[in-house]
Amino acid sequence: MEYTSLPSTTQNEVMPHTGFLEIENLVKSYPTPDKSNFVVLDGVNLCIGEDEYISVIGHSGCGKSTLLKIIGGLEKATSGSVRLDGKEIRKPGAERMMVFQNYALLPWLTVRENVRLAVDEVLKNANRAEKISIVNEHLAMVNLTAAAEKYPEEISGGMKQRVGIARALATRPKMLLMDEPFGALDALTRGKLQRQVLDIWENNRQAVMMVTHDVDEAIYMSDRIVLMTNGPEATIGEILEVPFPHPRDRAAMRNSKDYFELRNHALNFLDRYFTQDE
Repeated sequence: MEYTSLPSTTQNEVMPHTGFLEIENLVKSYPTPDKSNFVVLDGVNLCIGEDEYISVIGHSGCGKSTLLKIIGGLEKATSGSVRLDGKEIRKPGAERMMVFQNYALLPWLTVRENVRLAVDEVLKNANRAEKISIVNEHLAMVNLTAAAEKYPEEISGGMKQRVGIARALATRPKMLLMDEPFGALDALTRGKLQRQVLDIWENNRQAVMMVTHDVDEAIYMSDRIVLMTNGPEATIGEILEVPFPHPRDRAAMRNSKDYFELRNHALNFLDRYFTQDE
């Protein structure tokens, strides 16, 4: 089926989105023993709005996680620029918080303490009562109030990921960066947590960039889907607009013609690049 009824752009076209996060001519390369450069990302251009949910999809090795780390300040671009709210990103900052696939919780701290640690580090001017209130609010937001005094080894994988999400959101960041946040979860837990994260975002809008391999997940959660070409020298091949309004009804979406056209177009793009890689 040809995907014609829904809008898409390439990165070289003018995109009608305000530049809260602005990525311009980004290149990331690494030196090699023969003194040449291994180029991971080559000429990436993207603008993201301040309350927009973006998903990035591509085959392994296309630089998705590298792009996320550059935005997070964990890696530096070789050339080009990345600006958040007009300021160049040069290092990690509390206005950009990351949620990782492997949870990244401290096992000797309770659920509450894991969240409190981030609040203490970032919200230094808040008093004790304010910090307690913020931690409690965000534990309730992810339905973990009853598990607040448990240690990571005492809770499930889905609960651990909810702790990571609460920890990131409790610092009140301008942008949330998520690297396959549901990838380690079983299908049932994954679906529930997708809905929970989307509920939180729909009620507390902020910029989100999520790396995923799951096309259905991207369509369900995102405003736009960024399709990456294969690495090395990967770049943005296409950007798809997701036409469904928020709040979203997964069952209703999956019964719509637009959903199947959008899904098929994304899968055909990925299949085409997979074939080229072979």
